[in-house]
Amino acid sequence: MLPCLNEAEALPWVLDRVPDGWRALVVDNGSTDGSAALAERLGARVVHEPRRGFGAACHAGLLAATADLVAFCDCDATLDPGELPRLAEPVRAGTADLVLAGRRPTARGAWPLHARAGNRVLARMLHRRTGVRLRDLGPMRVAGRVALLGLGLTDRRSGYPLQMVVRAADAGWRIEETEVAYRPRAGRSKVTGTWRGTYQAVHDMRAVLK
Repeated sequence: MLPCLNEAEALPWVLDRVPDGWRALVVDNGSTDGSAALAERLGARVVHEPRRGFGAACHAGLLAATADLVAFCDCDATLDPGELPRLAEPVRAGTADLVLAGRRPTARGAWPLHARAGNRVLARMLHRRTGVRLRDLGPMRVAGRVALLGLGLTDRRSGYPLQMVVRAADAGWRIEETEVAYRPRAGRSKVTGTWRGTYQAVHDMRAVLK
């Protein structure tokens, strides 16, 4: 699932990196730059989610997916979908229920300081709340579709990724973290590219933890 809001600049690279045997499902969240039409021309399945919000887009993709194994990945070219088979292997092998990708910046500015600081605070809060120790709350992750639906995720904003981890931990899931390269994004970030966006994301996630 590739949540998408005005990512026409990044889409060709992202979709070209989708591994063989994986199907790209682009969830258009109200793009005005032709992203949806471009994704269709490039061979992706496109789902439209008019309700704005990262969680709304992710969950619309989850509901539309049909595969036993599903993955989430940002659509801004910061993360390489080619890493997905490696992330998926522990789930395929039955040794993990949810695998997350911790981000390793490859260039200065790839992960702004304010966004990194907010992420660290949330990771500590998550550990206190659940006992799960993560370095990052990264947006690239793999799990079983039916199991994810069973978590009953309700957040439709920036808290969706954190709610997934919290409910998975409460359900006794085996959660693993690995590391992936994190590149400077194509275009401007809607969330972590600004202090305001980061504040809103942290606010949404703190609400989940409460």
